[in-house]
Amino acid sequence: MNIRLRTEEKELQALSKNATLSRNSKGRKYKEDKCDIRTDFQRDRDRIIHSKAFRRLKHKTQVFIAPEGDHYRTRLTHTLEVSQISRTIARALELNEDLTEAISLGHDLGHTPFGHTGEKVLNEIHTGGFRHNVQSLRIVDFLEQRNGRKGLNLTYEVRDGILNHTGEKNPETLEGQIVKIADRIAYINHDIDDSIRGNIITLNDLPEDCIKVLGVSHSNRINTMIVDIIENSKDKNEISMSEEIEFYTMKLREFMFKNVYLTGKAKAEEQKAINIIKEIYTYYLNDFKSIPIEHRGHCDDSHSSKDDVVCDYIAGMTDRYVINLFTKLFIPLPWDKY
Repeated sequence: MNIRLRTEEKELQALSKNATLSRNSKGRKYKEDKCDIRTDFQRDRDRIIHSKAFRRLKHKTQVFIAPEGDHYRTRLTHTLEVSQISRTIARALELNEDLTEAISLGHDLGHTPFGHTGEKVLNEIHTGGFRHNVQSLRIVDFLEQRNGRKGLNLTYEVRDGILNHTGEKNPETLEGQIVKIADRIAYINHDIDDSIRGNIITLNDLPEDCIKVLGVSHSNRINTMIVDIIENSKDKNEISMSEEIEFYTMKLREFMFKNVYLTGKAKAEEQKAINIIKEIYTYYLNDFKSIPIEHRGHCDDSHSSKDDVVCDYIAGMTDRYVINLFTKLFIPLPWDKY
């Protein structure tokens, strides 16, 4: 018996009847030979980690545009926190940790530079609109390349979890549902932490009833939410919080929208970010040949118009890359540079 088959047998014996077994995956778009060592979900995780889109997450904004401190979250650290929370819940519920991890690591690959500000402006100016979860799926299905073929050819279950980690539709697997709720736990709590660090809010500003129920510290609140999910979801076909913990979690989220996401210092540089993306977008639509050939080549495929290629190119940029590009395209160089 090879190692993969042994792992699949362990899954069958150890996991809950509600778990998604790797041997029962609905498969990939393009058929591949099985790996002798890794399960299909383990291979998906590895493909995501080794992708260029995953590496770029380390230089993409989470909440704050161009933060100067070393300890503010980036899109990559957010992704790792979601993965950690997801695996903790999956292990406790005896669900498939490998599937949960693969979805976690891929869920935000499609995020733009400048966080949700970038997403908002691309949604306004791109003819097809823009949603980061749809873009994440587009990346793993089409924009990344593996062995000379477009896309990472991930399993159905991982792709479903990536697409439906946000929005009204729930992922089909319980593992995907874990990622959806872990994403919210992660960003609410680490954004509170970063906002206090950035002197946007203080601990005393947080709703008193939320703190009383969920906990004073960052770790206490996360632990309260995780334990509640585990207790409320054991042996069920749905991942959810209790009504009480969900109420106070959502109240904290509403507090963050009112006091951080939509106002204050976190929004202070937003208009500059909007202008940068709009100017670059218009520039490349008018001078499409200036886009690197590896991106322009997507126009040869029926999946992409010129508008799509420009959108893909900008969406894939990191914060520092897009700022440097704007400077190069629109800011005159000093005379001594010539």
